[in-house]
Amino acid sequence: MPVWCCRCSLAGHFRNYSDPETEGEIFNSLVQYFGDNLGRRVKAMPLVEETSLLEDSSVTLPVVVIGNGPSGICLSYMLSGYRPYLSSEAIHPNTILHSKLEEARHLSIVDQDLEYLSEGLEGRSSNPVAVLFDALLHPDADFGYDYPSILHWKLEQHHYIPHLVLGKGPPGGAWHNMEGSMLTISFGNWMELPGLKFKDWVSSKRRNLKGDRVMPEEIARYYKHYVKVMGLQKNFRENTYITSVSRLYRDQVDNDGQDRDISTQHLQIEKSKFTKRNWEIRGYQRIRDGSHIPFCLFAENVALATGTLDSPGRLEIDGEDFPFVFHSMPEFGAAISKGQLCGKVDPVLIVGSGLTAADAVLCAYNNNVPVIHVFRRRVTDPSLIFKQLPKKLYPEYHKVYHMMCTQSYSLDSNLLSDYTSFPEHHVLSFKSDMKCILQNISGLKKIFKLSAAVVLIGSHPNLSFLKEQGCYLGYNSSQPITCKGNPVEIDAYTYECVKEANLFALGPLVGDNFVRFLKGGALGVTRCLATRQKKKKQHLFVERGGGDGIA
Repeated sequence: MPVWCCRCSLAGHFRNYSDPETEGEIFNSLVQYFGDNLGRRVKAMPLVEETSLLEDSSVTLPVVVIGNGPSGICLSYMLSGYRPYLSSEAIHPNTILHSKLEEARHLSIVDQDLEYLSEGLEGRSSNPVAVLFDALLHPDADFGYDYPSILHWKLEQHHYIPHLVLGKGPPGGAWHNMEGSMLTISFGNWMELPGLKFKDWVSSKRRNLKGDRVMPEEIARYYKHYVKVMGLQKNFRENTYITSVSRLYRDQVDNDGQDRDISTQHLQIEKSKFTKRNWEIRGYQRIRDGSHIPFCLFAENVALATGTLDSPGRLEIDGEDFPFVFHSMPEFGAAISKGQLCGKVDPVLIVGSGLTAADAVLCAYNNNVPVIHVFRRRVTDPSLIFKQLPKKLYPEYHKVYHMMCTQSYSLDSNLLSDYTSFPEHHVLSFKSDMKCILQNISGLKKIFKLSAAVVLIGSHPNLSFLKEQGCYLGYNSSQPITCKGNPVEIDAYTYECVKEANLFALGPLVGDNFVRFLKGGALGVTRCLATRQKKKKQHLFVERGGGDGIA
């Protein structure tokens, strides 16, 4: 089988995985990006057979994006040269922000000072650029208004930055794996990406929307269609699995020009002798017959857009690996759909107090499966997500919350026939005879016989391809990366990792769990890379003596 590797000639690399037209587009983009000198070098490379492998890496991609969910898609859209401008007749309801936008109406938002524009804005994200971009795309959305975006988009092809987006499945990421019977927590128009209104797409595909919330499968299809209609397919590679992302270092004393891996111990001893070079991305692509094609890519910059749904949270207790214990909604939903739990006398144990756990409660309740619902918090805890959701828009979740409050277990009564909540309880262990031991805050224990258990206590990203599992990138380097507790620490305006130059993170990895806000990450990364590209071109212009040395 061929090895997909940038050590092969550029033409050979893209010839294997795309049509000649796409190959030419990417080739021309690389020449434009790197300059005529590289263009002559690339053109001089011979076309190689699929099985051949060159030792020299002559081409390094400017950007590789890991993850093809909405974060990766939106970043690809902007790296492809799409630029947002203030619409000619737009008036933002925030008069201060509007006056700032008017000062540079002729410039795209990518070319403006994001820190200046973000100043003073408030929203439901801790990242200021995310709040800014959301304010431009959905003005005053948190106040219940449905104002149109004040932006219009232009495709400026000279701003294209060559890149690849790598994903395990089709574009849309984890949305293709979500339980199809549940409605999204966000409104449909909040899930849309720039340049294609979700409602317009839905109206062309099926009946008119009766409500503002939609099924996850519709969102997944929308994202897949978006990549196609926006002409982004040439940047995407599906069925790719990353095994390592590492820095290459160059010995300053060594003049052979070869990048190579240097041991961490060696670096610590003589750091001054080595300079950081590009990223090496290794992995494999799974093809239809089930076999794997290994690949190796090189990139100046890497953007992490993996989301945080890869590794379900675990209780880390005895018996958690028994086959009757599930850790995801798709697993539980499949068991329900197959009728494995219908007609069971013993209840299903559901652990967790978030919306996914509530989805599991609804799934069981609607299929007449009795539920034991265990969670650590008090039902009056103000941080419970249910308290942040309007009753009229989310009646099904408030139904679950009402049951959590009114149908709780007490020593004076037995389990209720349909649902019983156990606030301020936790699971001590699972037993092989399908029993579980619960304990309350007073230390009192109770044993129940189960038909199944579903542990839904959040999830973590799989960053196993990074050193230290990516933990070193977080605010607390001794803990794994999580969306809420320990996100990746980034520069607030560029989304570049504080602890690793030329490595960017966006979306849930930096705390933006809603599609509304992850689009700001694409803006921050694009502005940073576009600014550096401009400086690089100016530097080359001066080096070549252009304009008498004045750039």
